[in-house]
Amino acid sequence: MATATTTTAALLLLLLLCSSFSFYVAVGEEKRQTYIVHMAKSRRPSTFAEHGHWYDASLRSVSSSAEILYSYDTVAHGFSARLTTAEAQALESLDGVLSVLPEVRYELHTTRTPEFLGLDKSDDLVPQANTGSDVVVGVLDTGVWPERKSFDDTGFGPVPAGWKGACEEGKDFKATDCNRKLIGARFFSKGYEASMGPIDETRELRSPRDSDGHGTHTSTTAAGSAVTDASLLGFAAGTARGMATRARVAAYKVCWVGGCFSSDILAAIDRAVDDGCHVLSLSLGGGMSDYYRDSVAIGAFNAMEKGVLVSCSAGNSGPSASSLSNVAPWITTVGAGTLDRDFPAYVVLGNGKNYSGVSLYSGKPLPSSPLPIVYAGNASNATGGNLCMPGTLMPEKVAGKIVLCERGISPRVQKGYVVRDAGGAGMILANTDANGEELVADAHLLPANGVGEKAGDAIKRYLLSEMSPTATIVFGGTKVGVRPSPVVAAFSSRGPNVVTPEILKPDLIAPGVNILAGWTGAVGPTGLSVDSRRVEFSIISGTSMSCPHVSGLAALLKGAHPDWSPAAIRSALMTTAYADYPGGNGGLLDVATGKAATPFDYGAGHVDPRRGMDPGLVYDLTADDYIDFLCALNYTSLQIAAVAKRTNYTCDRKRTYAVSGLNYPSFAVAFETASGDRVGVATVKHTRTMTSVGGPGTYKATVATAVTGGEVKVAVEPAELSFTKVGEKQSYTVSFSAPSLPSGSSGFGRLEWSDGKHVVASPIAFTWT
Repeated sequence: MATATTTTAALLLLLLLCSSFSFYVAVGEEKRQTYIVHMAKSRRPSTFAEHGHWYDASLRSVSSSAEILYSYDTVAHGFSARLTTAEAQALESLDGVLSVLPEVRYELHTTRTPEFLGLDKSDDLVPQANTGSDVVVGVLDTGVWPERKSFDDTGFGPVPAGWKGACEEGKDFKATDCNRKLIGARFFSKGYEASMGPIDETRELRSPRDSDGHGTHTSTTAAGSAVTDASLLGFAAGTARGMATRARVAAYKVCWVGGCFSSDILAAIDRAVDDGCHVLSLSLGGGMSDYYRDSVAIGAFNAMEKGVLVSCSAGNSGPSASSLSNVAPWITTVGAGTLDRDFPAYVVLGNGKNYSGVSLYSGKPLPSSPLPIVYAGNASNATGGNLCMPGTLMPEKVAGKIVLCERGISPRVQKGYVVRDAGGAGMILANTDANGEELVADAHLLPANGVGEKAGDAIKRYLLSEMSPTATIVFGGTKVGVRPSPVVAAFSSRGPNVVTPEILKPDLIAPGVNILAGWTGAVGPTGLSVDSRRVEFSIISGTSMSCPHVSGLAALLKGAHPDWSPAAIRSALMTTAYADYPGGNGGLLDVATGKAATPFDYGAGHVDPRRGMDPGLVYDLTADDYIDFLCALNYTSLQIAAVAKRTNYTCDRKRTYAVSGLNYPSFAVAFETASGDRVGVATVKHTRTMTSVGGPGTYKATVATAVTGGEVKVAVEPAELSFTKVGEKQSYTVSFSAPSLPSGSSGFGRLEWSDGKHVVASPIAFTWT
């Protein structure tokens, strides 16, 4: 009996020890992830001489092994580090810690433009003073290829005296690669490498050098120098130039093969503002979240407070509703439209019918006689063979033929390579209902043509109904003067804004389809490893391309009006944007539907820089105005401190805060749907204040609205405003009265103030929820 008891006790002890060891291993191996820790700068204990020492001690109090990745000191106060969930929770409970936010992975939103925007006749648009060359555009992207002609510094004076930036050396990048045009280049990879592991330098470079092409494209779009005889393989030939040719460029590499990470992005914003950038361009996004949880919104707020305009892409998730990124009201959010330039190609079927599409193929053409054509879905044993995914096509069924593939999942240009690799002679790439009639041109590796959904369906019906179907593809080069243009791109993300429905986003649209700009020397125009072609310029599409257009135009306005705030510059671009085609040809169209677009698609409209240079009036905003906005959202003191770095700030309980009081250049009016038997008319009021930047003038208001199933009455009080001098401010109130409509109803309108010379326009969007 004693032996059995002893044995049992030993077994229990052993089980206890094993359980303890298992628990220890589980805790010790708990997964770590990167967190961004926002600290209240003013709460630093006096025992610490520097904030860095305080940050380090705070981290050490919860973890003996974690290391600080970045310290933030300009647009944020705090640090980032790899922590367990328990360590993050413990850190969040410490005095002086405002918030502990998990790392967020962001994605990139991926010549004729100056003429289309009227910048080819801009000698009278930009003042002759040298202030334009003192403006610095910081581009947060995949880096830069400094040898491109778009970074030629001929005619530039010394680097601005206040510039504190640098050209960081790294793999294949020297400090001497910068010049008086490209005055800064840095890279930020600590957050990326902490999450994804060391950078694979066989695929990309651990330096500011651009291995992707996206960053070189966006930076040269914003502020590239003029380059004559530019083209992509002969397409779009002419002079390529950025929006602000006299502005300087600073590149901040934050995006890598595996994405763009918020700790790196925030570190880059922090450094860019401290370096002395005046405009920041971010063609990336990560969805919508509350502002105090959004690292880009937090960085952008504090950049704005220091006088830096932040321009971001709206996203490429259209045409779905509420698909936006970067919706904070202190960020300029940019959607995409088309140019009046196209690259036509034509499918000629054996039955004599022709279908138009687009292509940037420039190699050996197809034979003049028709070739057999086959549907990819019938030339594959794989599920989804119609998509021409790698390894899915049967060579014996596609050899020497034109293959009809459908868009989806894999990159468009990769599908062409798959066809070529299987022995196909050419490809027709057909849109599905996800892309509709939107056509995006590609520099394919084989003769290929991208066609819309309707044409794709017709071609498919033909080849499935004929015993021996044939076709050929004819390439039409470059065509300009395409009408109507612009139209809203189908991929461009749309409103409403689900974070704050009373703020209309996007703010405006700019050219973002088939844009020619500088390119990397590391990859060909398709970006595929098998593409051995190297080009000075490439043509790509996305709100990634529209964003730097607005960033460059903002730099242009900053050079012309150095004293204008970021809000004033955005207001000038928004209130002078157009929502109707010239000559009374109706409102801007949406390529996704073929019908009229709405302010949820284009915001204030398409940017018009010539008018934006002289807007007459602007809607200005300060950091305090945005803090009042946060109070209207019922943000706590801690949440306000996380965004605005105002420690212990408390909203005034005696004041009535309203989102409708934010001095925004557009109106988003949210009505509540009546419930039960309750009916009647609801009234929503918005107040605005305009500042004269155009001198004396008397402005009169006009309003037009259109609501399906009802009528919204709009009253502007006063309906006439007189200004006697530049800088004078005048306020007005708009009352919107509407009956109850079913939830989901919407309507639109436009408010314009005019003095006979200037037209200051604001879009209006109505929703019922």
